[in-house]
Amino acid sequence: MLGLVATLLLLASIGLRWESAQRNDGIADVRSQLRLLPNGDLVKPMVLGYHHVAADLLWLNIVQVLGEREVRDADYEWLFHALNVVTTLDPHYIYVYDAGGVALAELAGQVDWSNALLEKGIRANPEAWRLPFQLGFNAFFHQQDYVRAADYMAVAAQLPGRPAYVPELAARLYVEGHQPALALTFLEAMAHQTQDVQVLAVLERRKAEVMVERDLVVLEEAVHAYTARVGRRPETFDALIQAGDLAALPIEPFGGTYRIDIEHGTVVSTTHPHRLRLHHAPDGSITSLR
Repeated sequence: MLGLVATLLLLASIGLRWESAQRNDGIADVRSQLRLLPNGDLVKPMVLGYHHVAADLLWLNIVQVLGEREVRDADYEWLFHALNVVTTLDPHYIYVYDAGGVALAELAGQVDWSNALLEKGIRANPEAWRLPFQLGFNAFFHQQDYVRAADYMAVAAQLPGRPAYVPELAARLYVEGHQPALALTFLEAMAHQTQDVQVLAVLERRKAEVMVERDLVVLEEAVHAYTARVGRRPETFDALIQAGDLAALPIEPFGGTYRIDIEHGTVVSTTHPHRLRLHHAPDGSITSLR
């Protein structure tokens, strides 16, 4: 009985503090209360069947904290725990798995936590296509495991309600691996599925980074073609355009410029000197992003 009273008081306190936070910016109080949450398996039998209400209440508090301009790394530790409590109280709260999985991977940078939450969601909701879709996204972008990404996408492709582009993505993943064009398609699909401003900003930046890599691959292919035909490396992009090896010089997405490294026959971006990790074919040509 004492445990029940304590838990109900804790949930009520969190609710009152959330209302206070709405009025008086008491986010710190909400954070400290959420950190006191017991394990979800302990909470669920104590809320006397009101687990959906409790899950909604806790999710509102999580959203309140995540909506802050600055979220500390330490806050993400309790976020993972709080998301587990919410989804234990209500295992079919698909949106929490969905939004929580994205937040853990894209904002917290904790892909393992994201995967654990999404896999938990799949066990409880095997027909929710967004969950294997996000696991495929994590495998693709964060873990560079393209076979596993394709497998997850193939699962999502067979589930009800999935968009028409999901089967195509699954097929392309098996064939193409992490090509820049495929990466951009994947990012655009992911962006269509989220409304979180912070997550969208992260995805937009990643799209721009992939666009830089895509441009570098195209420009280096033009340099190699010119060099093989003329017998020397071009000194300018104008030489490539005049020779017909390059249609036009792409605009660097971050406002910088592209430059030819004549000594090495490579192309660099002034804003991103470090390339995305690449897989090189035995002949030394660039084949795919890693």
